[in-house]
Amino acid sequence: MKTKFSKTWISSIQPRKQRKYIHNATLDIKSSFLSVNLSKELRKKHGAKNVRIRVGDKVKIMRGSFKSKTGNVEKVDLKHSKVYVTKIETTKRDGSKAKVSLTPSNLQIIELNLTDKKRKAKLTPKENKKSEDN
Repeated sequence: MKTKFSKTWISSIQPRKQRKYIHNATLDIKSSFLSVNLSKELRKKHGAKNVRIRVGDKVKIMRGSFKSKTGNVEKVDLKHSKVYVTKIETTKRDGSKAKVSLTPSNLQIIELNLTDKKRKAKLTPKENKKSEDN
């Protein structure tokens, strides 16, 4: 077994190799696994189909038992590629509440958190950037 992670690996048909790649990926590569679809209005506004999720974004759950519920992103677990949303929790057998981890592919961003200047600059459409420079 290789001891070093390969960044040049492209793909394989075998699910075990795909799972191994995802599990052993470095954090900068795992960051790309956290991209989430934008709503139709945001796609038109920002000219992007998906964007990396951040704390503070408002999301809608598209799949699973919490389907069609919305909430703000409370925590992003980069190591396990999971997202935690406010008010999305289950009741354990002892009666206590537990947060539910969600897969980013099952979410859709409704409202973006644009407090970060870098993120705001990255999301502005290229046509608008050209007109601002002139």
